Amino acid sequence: MGDRDPRISIMLVALMIALTLAITSQVSYAQNSPQDYLNAHNAARAQVGVAPMWWDSSLAGYAQNHANSLRDRCQLVHSGGPYGENLAWSSADLTGTAAVKLWVDEKQYYDYNSNTCASGKVCGHYTQVVWRDSVRLGCAKVRCSNGQSTIISCNYDPPGNFIDQWPYDISPFQVPLSFNKNNSGLDEN
Repeated sequence: MGDRDPRISIMLVALMIALTLAITSQVSYAQNSPQDYLNAHNAARAQVGVAPMWWDSSLAGYAQNHANSLRDRCQLVHSGGPYGENLAWSSADLTGTAAVKLWVDEKQYYDYNSNTCASGKVCGHYTQVVWRDSVRLGCAKVRCSNGQSTIISCNYDPPGNFIDQWPYDISPFQVPLSFNKNNSGLDEN
């Protein structure tokens, strides 16, 4: 052990630190980039024939400022601002794409025909994601002051979720035909 050059040991330690930092920085930014948020939103929008959104850095700044204001209390409180807003919280790390998935998973509770959520269920996060008039998106993520929990905020412009308005239109080609007793796919009166 006494034969080793101390410079090699120092270089080895420096290399290990550099590799650790490189891996950590890649992991912490995985699935949290603007493109990741956009891809997750636009995939859900494409499923119902809604045009894609685009990233708006001023909305992202708004989302970041609001998320920062929630850091100490670590509770979900809407900003009350001029934009549509979805918030997500986790007791551990939460990626942006995982937050969007939580919102999109509410689709199962949304009934397009009645434009309502299933009884006792929430679906407003989903309808905001697919709201046809919301075309600009900005999102942010913060780690709460407790060092463990995460809050993600996404803002939408123009906002959605207006009472008595549907989030999107279903074209006649997307509406399933009702079946008669012969299962022809057409109603026969």
